[in-house]
Amino acid sequence: MKNTEVVGSKFIIQTANENHFHFADTICAEMEESAKKRGTGIAKRSPVYIMEKMVEGKAIIATTDTGEWVGFCYIETWEHGKFVANSGLIVHPDFRQSGMAKAIKQKAFELSRQKYPDAKIIGITTSLPVMKINSDLGYEPVTFSELPADDAFWKGCASCVNYDVLTRTNRKHCLCTGMMYNPEEHKKTEAQPEKDTWDFLKESSLYERWMRIKQRILLRREERAKKKNAEAMLVH
Repeated sequence: MKNTEVVGSKFIIQTANENHFHFADTICAEMEESAKKRGTGIAKRSPVYIMEKMVEGKAIIATTDTGEWVGFCYIETWEHGKFVANSGLIVHPDFRQSGMAKAIKQKAFELSRQKYPDAKIIGITTSLPVMKINSDLGYEPVTFSELPADDAFWKGCASCVNYDVLTRTNRKHCLCTGMMYNPEEHKKTEAQPEKDTWDFLKESSLYERWMRIKQRILLRREERAKKKNAEAMLVH
């Protein structure tokens, strides 16, 4: 993987380093603002944490040719490198709908494969555009039981407004969809090219419908649980 790549004549995507420390505050603020607008949550990260990822060579940053910040993504590992997550994907509002999210995610995926070639690359998301990007990279939907059992992994969901749903279902269900790139499975696919793979475009309308149904069901359960708790408090 090339450390630096020029996309078109305007954007530069590269592995972040100490020279990008001054963007850390802006990146954290934009992550938080984006989560608020979506009505979901992401793991809150401090500027110091973002800087650590830059020092470790575990982050991808995009800038314009004039040095303006465009987007960012970093990688995390779980269970001693068995799982890798491309986290915190964010693009500045002025550069959204430009294909930069896909370009940054592609670079983060390449970095993950380079550093951890045997790891399963995972993600959880409520965003259909992100699911499309993941699908293009070879991810497929998985159940939550196939994701890391590490409490630290799930702690990253604690700032999400739907965390209550996740905890009450013992991490079996939430509004997010789990996705995974399994290098072992892809080796088998390459050896058996006729094997069926998940077609996101074919299934996306079905997933969109399922997401709406899942949201209604889980939120209805949440309301019932809150009502039950309130009634129990009145009794006591």
